[in-house]
Amino acid sequence: MNYVLHYSTISKNAGAPQLLRFLPAGKTKSQSSAARRFAGEFQGGDLLKKTILDLNRMAAEGEKITYLTCYDYLTAKYQERAGVDMILVGDSLGMVLLGHDTTFPVTMEDMLNACKAVRRGAPNTFLIGDMPYMSYQVSDEQAIENAGRFIKDAGCDAVKMEGCNPQISGRLKAIAEAGILVSGHIGLTPQFAGQLGGYKAQGRTADAALRLVNQAGELERAGAAMILVEGVPAVVGKAVTERAGIPILGIGAGSYTHGQLLIYADMVGYYDNFTPKFVKKYADVGAELLRGFTDYCREVKEGKFPDDGVHSYKIADEESKKLERLLNGL
Repeated sequence: MNYVLHYSTISKNAGAPQLLRFLPAGKTKSQSSAARRFAGEFQGGDLLKKTILDLNRMAAEGEKITYLTCYDYLTAKYQERAGVDMILVGDSLGMVLLGHDTTFPVTMEDMLNACKAVRRGAPNTFLIGDMPYMSYQVSDEQAIENAGRFIKDAGCDAVKMEGCNPQISGRLKAIAEAGILVSGHIGLTPQFAGQLGGYKAQGRTADAALRLVNQAGELERAGAAMILVEGVPAVVGKAVTERAGIPILGIGAGSYTHGQLLIYADMVGYYDNFTPKFVKKYADVGAELLRGFTDYCREVKEGKFPDDGVHSYKIADEESKKLERLLNGL
């Protein structure tokens, strides 16, 4: 079958980036399922990770993007099996995994080690590495070098950086021009918590909401491949999404964004220090872990575990008797 290139756009806004799409020759855009298989959800029976073109296509066609954080190999395996479209190794690992009160202490090495583990667990999922505090603020050169480590050393597909001001936009532009996909992040940005007065919802006045819309446009013009919008009213998430020419992902930004992100430990009931308003719990892993640990401690104390008839390795009778004779001869 011969394939030809067709073009589409995410939005009708002037200047919105065009998207390359492979379609069978003679077919229309509505007959694109064969092209998607070609471009590749599967090849030889193996799941292929989505590319930025796939994510753009999903945004353009109204297919919601699923997005979760992850910090370790085992969790990554289950997320990939579930069909999560994108994984973010967020600097939230500082709080969820390392027990810090904020994300500020997280280092590049913390992030790279976690990204490597997640990549091993989810080799076929689009992976974004979160650039930690002070890993990109100093200079364009520092930003490019550290972003490159996420791609080269940890196997990430893109990086994410927080905030929007002339300095941050410049850093994002420099990274993008170095050939690295970058996700912006606006709204409630934890690395700017001091300036925001804490972890508070943003865009709750008309002027503040308009600033966020303008920030999204600024990051897009600087070269952002996508933008995460966090902790804003749904109407603000909608306004940003409607005016964007790139995928807009939301975490606590309402239902109108192209996709949804949650901190995985929040949505499975694992992290119980606090639960943001926008989280829906889909499981209660913490309760199950507590039950399992408690039952284990009780059974060991009571001598019920291990049961040698179930949990012990076997030895042949003649070897057991020989061992007894040898021990008696000591």
